[in-house]
Amino acid sequence: MSELAWWQRGVIYQIYPRSFQDSNGDGIGDLAGITSRLSYLAELGVNAVWISPIYPSPMADFGYDVADYCNIDPMFGTLADFKQLVDRAHDLGLKVLLDFVPNHSSDRHPWFEESRASRDNPKRDWYLWRDPAPDGGPPNNWLSRMGGSAWEWDARTGQYYYHAFLREQPDLNWRNPQVRRAMDDVLRFWLDRGVDGFRVDVLWLLIKDAQFRDNPPNPAYEPGQPDHHLQVQRYTEDQPEVHEIVRSMRATLDAYGERVLIGEIYLPVPQLVRYYGANGDGADMPFNFQLLNATWHAGDIARMIADYDSALPEHAWPNWVLGNHDNPRVASRVGAAQARVAAVLLLTLRGTPTLYYGDELGMTDGVISPDQVQDPAELRQPGIGQGRDPERTPMQWDAALPNAGFTTGRSWLPVATETSVQTQDGDASSMLSLYRRLLELRRSNAALVQGSIEHVAAYGDVLTYERHYRNQRLWIALNMGAADAQVQSPAGIVLLSTLPGRDGQRLVNGMNRLAPAEALIASI
Repeated sequence: MSELAWWQRGVIYQIYPRSFQDSNGDGIGDLAGITSRLSYLAELGVNAVWISPIYPSPMADFGYDVADYCNIDPMFGTLADFKQLVDRAHDLGLKVLLDFVPNHSSDRHPWFEESRASRDNPKRDWYLWRDPAPDGGPPNNWLSRMGGSAWEWDARTGQYYYHAFLREQPDLNWRNPQVRRAMDDVLRFWLDRGVDGFRVDVLWLLIKDAQFRDNPPNPAYEPGQPDHHLQVQRYTEDQPEVHEIVRSMRATLDAYGERVLIGEIYLPVPQLVRYYGANGDGADMPFNFQLLNATWHAGDIARMIADYDSALPEHAWPNWVLGNHDNPRVASRVGAAQARVAAVLLLTLRGTPTLYYGDELGMTDGVISPDQVQDPAELRQPGIGQGRDPERTPMQWDAALPNAGFTTGRSWLPVATETSVQTQDGDASSMLSLYRRLLELRRSNAALVQGSIEHVAAYGDVLTYERHYRNQRLWIALNMGAADAQVQSPAGIVLLSTLPGRDGQRLVNGMNRLAPAEALIASI
């Protein structure tokens, strides 16, 4: 597998730093805490850690409002702590990826403070400022993804500024060459400190319509959806000029050798795959989020796999995501039994998998009472289910109450304690053991890493497919139902099953039984 890049061979593990490990008892996770747990990740079998934002920030959106792109928030530690983390990760054979948040800064960033100081300030055009409409209202009808208008009035200078998210997160003007050069310097700052790549936040939103035209109404809007779904985002996302920016980022990373560029992009597959670029000059992996909202049905997922694989350009490398900090946890979406099936699915599909911290334990969404809500998405638009606190609750390390080994202080979000690394470690039937076995199987079977995916099919509740590489063939079968199922299979030996005691059994060439919610991998 040496001909593949490390990010093609590997498995990425996302850490939400506030919730992974607190080292100083303030109830908030930090860099020293992450460093102390890197050996756990190496033993788990992942290859890279992606760390959500750790930059200085007023925390209006928990770090996605950046006040300084080239430093560490004291809440998380220092640049020296970050160096220790990178050095320790590299010693363990782990890569380190950072979140890059280029669409918007904090309103406390010095760039924006200068920009709003006066209309003739040199940095005025670093952000999106517009005169009022003739009636004195916002310049157009664009809506914030956090609710309400996306335009905020600035009385001092008599103009509105645009914010796709919170008003504390003004959007940068990526049509300005000075902004592009400044952000290029940010990438180099972290690359010079050993970072192995970036996940780029809301990459598809960076450029807005140059004419600031109104978005049209969305005929498919349903009551209860977030405000911005009232409109088709024709002029506020996926503008053609964004691909030039992606190419520029790609070129900057290429100057540092084998670095990975990942884009957060919530778009349909035909639009998503354009972000790979025409000749591999785009993002290495535009995130494929289809599993986050998939109907858990064999037929639907079979079509999803086949359509995605066929849509990929010849030079493109696929990827799959099962959970992240913005969506309910997989065990809450599909249930505990099917979460095991989902683990087998994620780690046997063609392409690079991304895991979300705690999913290897089967962590579920936390229960957040109204007085414990932290997330501005919920505080701004209560009652529509946009709050992301439940999937951000702290990692559960041991059975100690009340904080499961996450902190010795008062945790920033409540900690669920129904399971933990400690209680699952050594239990051959645990979810953690399943993930460890799956990750080891990937490392030892080239077909799971660089093999083709073929014969994707659904038979009732059962999804099957094969992975082929040279003379190795693996057959994967996933029972997505709650009843026994009979499925036609080739002859082979079971390498791994979620059903205890089945490993090593022979499959006959013909009909074979799958138990409810059983997933298996066989050498055929």
